Amino acid sequence: MKVLSRASMKKKILLIIFSFLIFLAIPNLSGLAQSSGSQYIVNLYFFRGEGCPHCAQEEVFLQQMTAKYGDQLVIHEYEVWYHPENVTLLEKFAKKYGFDPSGVPVTFIGNQYWVGFNDIKQQEIEAAISNGIQSGVVDTQDIVDGKTDLIPPEKALSAKITIPLIGQIDLAQETLFVSTVIIGLVDGVNPCSLWVLTMLLAMLIHTNSRKKMTVIGLVFIMIAALIYALFITGVFTLLTYASYLKWIQIIVAAITLVLGFINLKDYFFFKEGISLTIADEKKPGIYQKMRNVINNSENLWAMIGATVVLALGVSLVEFSCTAAFPVVWSNLLVANHASKATFIALLILYLFLYQLDELVIFTITVISMKSSRMQEKHGQILKLFSGCLMVALSLVMLIDPALMNNLSSSLLVFGVAILITVIIYLVTDKILPRYGIWIGHTRKSEPTKGKSVTNNSK
Repeated sequence: MKVLSRASMKKKILLIIFSFLIFLAIPNLSGLAQSSGSQYIVNLYFFRGEGCPHCAQEEVFLQQMTAKYGDQLVIHEYEVWYHPENVTLLEKFAKKYGFDPSGVPVTFIGNQYWVGFNDIKQQEIEAAISNGIQSGVVDTQDIVDGKTDLIPPEKALSAKITIPLIGQIDLAQETLFVSTVIIGLVDGVNPCSLWVLTMLLAMLIHTNSRKKMTVIGLVFIMIAALIYALFITGVFTLLTYASYLKWIQIIVAAITLVLGFINLKDYFFFKEGISLTIADEKKPGIYQKMRNVINNSENLWAMIGATVVLALGVSLVEFSCTAAFPVVWSNLLVANHASKATFIALLILYLFLYQLDELVIFTITVISMKSSRMQEKHGQILKLFSGCLMVALSLVMLIDPALMNNLSSSLLVFGVAILITVIIYLVTDKILPRYGIWIGHTRKSEPTKGKSVTNNSK
């Protein structure tokens, strides 16, 4: 009996201890359950423009997020194109976060912000919403008002490659990089600038001095590049400030579309009607400036000064011939919300590619002391390609600029422009002449019936 009594007592003691432990654990378990079940509210600040296609895409996405998370996601929406007071608010937010609002949409969640909208940014915004609801996130308004310090989130490592002579390129900006490479190269083979350079080199050969050719050629190319850089920077700055007005980008795209068609016209009817070439009446003045360079060949500094004057004058004269592509490229960067740092890096790349063909021609001429002038038919073919590319890019900017956010679609746009160029050239240069139809530069070689009749009569 004593044994049973002791066993029974042990069971009772163990039962009491176990019950006591359970009693102590219940509050902790309930607290843990409450903690795991509790979710926070996320405040999202969305700045958009009425009629902006990227904004419309993000609006659809945010509606889906609202349907998914309900009251736990609070969206503060501000329209900026037709409400100037919201532009001021956006600038206040952007200043606090340390960036220039180059366009819309702009989205803020806690310490993070996004300019523009695409598939990658959609995933990042959705992740920020989900994480904020689960773990909590600071209200952006508190950061702007100074109630909470801004703590920049750790950025994921960007995929970068190093290219000789250019440096590191972030593959996150691959579409702008590829577009810059192609547009820069095409803009570089400009018949106007190439004509001036080849004419200048042809005259410099008569000095029989490689040193003078090298100095004058490099000065001419550098001054022309500097003026071009200033022009492109001005265009980009203007379009950036006007990026809140969608109709400005539409007008710019429409203007470049017209310029593209004029370039195409120059292939079929060179210098007839409106033409983006150096006018014949301007050429005597250019020749005179070139002669001034040669006349000062005995004095190197006077020669350099005359070259600077020549480069300035030629840049102004050939403005109508060279201005279209910088406008197209700048409009493309603004539409893709390129930052100032990205613009500067891509501008350096653009200028290098723009001058690459001239540097090659210049180097060959200095080494060989021989120069060849650009023929008119070569200029017409370049006009054909630049016109096709300009029309394709302008149509994309008018229809759906988002196509240039994707590398494959960007390459497709350039590929279509190249294909159309090849087809037009083959048809007009190879096929139609077989049937006695002469178009474009082939009209120069069209056999005249008058000569044929005269020869027969003899």
